Amino acid sequence: MLMHQLLSDGAARTPDKIAFRWIDRGVELTFADAVTSIERYAGALHQLGVRKGDRVTIFAHNGMDYVLGLFACWRIGAIAALVNVRFVDELDYYFADHTPSVVIYTHDMGAQVRAAAARTRSVKHLVCMDGPQVGAESLPELLAASFPAPPDPADEDAIAHLSYTSGTTGKPKGACLAHEPTMRACSCIAERLRITPDDVSFGPTALSSSYQLVGNLLPPLYRCATVNIMGQWTREKGYDALEQTGASLFVANPTLLGELLMEARTRGKAPSRLRVGLSGGGPVPRTLKAAWRDELNLPLVESFGQSELGGFFALGEPVLQPDHRLGAVGRTLPDKEVRIFDAEGKEVSVGEVGEICMRGGFMHGYWGKPDKTAETLRGGWLHSGDAAVIDRDGCLTMRGRFVELIKVAGQTWFPRDVEEALCAHAGVKEAAVIGLPDPALGHRPVGYVTFDGDGVDLDRLKTLIALQLSYDLAPLTLQSLSAFPMTPTGKIAKAELRAQAIAGR
Repeated sequence: MLMHQLLSDGAARTPDKIAFRWIDRGVELTFADAVTSIERYAGALHQLGVRKGDRVTIFAHNGMDYVLGLFACWRIGAIAALVNVRFVDELDYYFADHTPSVVIYTHDMGAQVRAAAARTRSVKHLVCMDGPQVGAESLPELLAASFPAPPDPADEDAIAHLSYTSGTTGKPKGACLAHEPTMRACSCIAERLRITPDDVSFGPTALSSSYQLVGNLLPPLYRCATVNIMGQWTREKGYDALEQTGASLFVANPTLLGELLMEARTRGKAPSRLRVGLSGGGPVPRTLKAAWRDELNLPLVESFGQSELGGFFALGEPVLQPDHRLGAVGRTLPDKEVRIFDAEGKEVSVGEVGEICMRGGFMHGYWGKPDKTAETLRGGWLHSGDAAVIDRDGCLTMRGRFVELIKVAGQTWFPRDVEEALCAHAGVKEAAVIGLPDPALGHRPVGYVTFDGDGVDLDRLKTLIALQLSYDLAPLTLQSLSAFPMTPTGKIAKAELRAQAIAGR
């Protein structure tokens, strides 16, 4: 199945139903309107010379034109390459990596886009979403011209989506996602989340992340549900929008899920139609899941995926979970074969820690990086680089990335153990543990916390968590921060945190 086929199917079944709603501007499109708009957008791109397999960069804030641009690329067989606006200073790298022929951008990034495009020979046209700019086509004028769209290549094996990794272990890599395996994954996700046509999905995280693709966009559209997008999130405005749109599915990251919880506490209730929260982009503290369950009477479903998948390794159930299940992500999904391997590539016993690997339904490879592709996809399996355990029920529990494990005086620490213990104490909002080089210990562990309120005595906090953990916490130091550096997907940027610590900031 093709990604853009979801909208034509929706238009055939429920043409007058709202497909997309852009919260920030109050703009709505029915399924029928969305198909018409995408045909015009596809015609405009074709008029600019975009053909099957060409890369089209979308560099913009969340909005309706962003979503329609994605579907228009897929409609003509082009590859949508998404770059987060936070990486404006790194445009040279991204353009050189995927060599776009057209760049669609938001007006406030015009100067930076023009400068980077001038240094990239492949770029033939710049298109400003917001109207005329020097050196750029006007998207509204192109759409008004109603250029005809070409025939649909209808190649479900073709690369549709270039999903960039977060760059935690090196330069970001563009994972090549094809139509069919991504759609197969999203049908399984829709089934697991029990999405129906009556659902209303709401996703305020960056559209440039593949998490939006397989969380907020494709699975709801697969069921002809309504999709809400938002660019300017605050906890107050977000809560109001969830209430006003009748959102039933909140697709976010742990930070925003925590903010919604705090706003619900302030108002004394959860948004009235909300039935489930879906988290992605980073690990979810079990305390956050417990608070959603106990205070909001709502399930917080955790997902674990990567840019390389176009789907998830595992996904929870949209039901209230008992305490012993709060630390697990959930069961693996039926479109993928997931196994836990040791360092020699052999499957470990049930309950043992190893690297999570999978086959079936992952990326074609990294764009232009055959060596990196061969390393990640060795032996026909996608190697995640993450440590995990699968139990007898097929539930996956994450232990952290192997590159983030800490060796302290010969003992291996899983930072997530310490982070969970820290977050379990009242007043601690978020926690991250890193290892700094130490000639005597190997790594010197440092824990950072942010507070929800007035703060906590750090010495007392260390004493309390020492009672819960098997590690010798004597070398651990704790520090407080006003806020963590974050990745575009909402994950704590540990590499940046470590670099700041080494630099003495």
